[in-house]
Amino acid sequence: MITYNTDGVRMPKIKRREISAWIKAVAASYGRKVGEVGYMFVNDEKILETNREYLGHDYYTDIITFDYDEADRINGDLVISLDTVRTNAEKFGKNYDEELHRVIIHGILHLCGINDKGPGEREIMEAAEDKALAMLKQ
Repeated sequence: MITYNTDGVRMPKIKRREISAWIKAVAASYGRKVGEVGYMFVNDEKILETNREYLGHDYYTDIITFDYDEADRINGDLVISLDTVRTNAEKFGKNYDEELHRVIIHGILHLCGINDKGPGEREIMEAAEDKALAMLKQ
């Protein structure tokens, strides 16, 4: 089950059924099933608080992924700052909805085992994001 909630922000205008089906299709392309995945859309202050409290990081970010995977089933909580999504869309000259979709699937890709912190991993993640975004547009 995939859930969508907010804390301190308005729910973004996403087509939940379509996004959920897309998430399941992307997970399946990595041989994974979707278990319990919860999205929490927040503002910058809340994501900074979450980053400090749970990860010891003192900076803003677009998404924090908490991974509770079990075998071939992805489970996790994904906290997304809509403020940072908007800022990044402007910074990278992207449309807000496209940037939001990129961040939504970024967390799922982490749950599927793709990392983006080590040497060369960022490029692998970006290619996986592009492939997943193409699946949404079909």
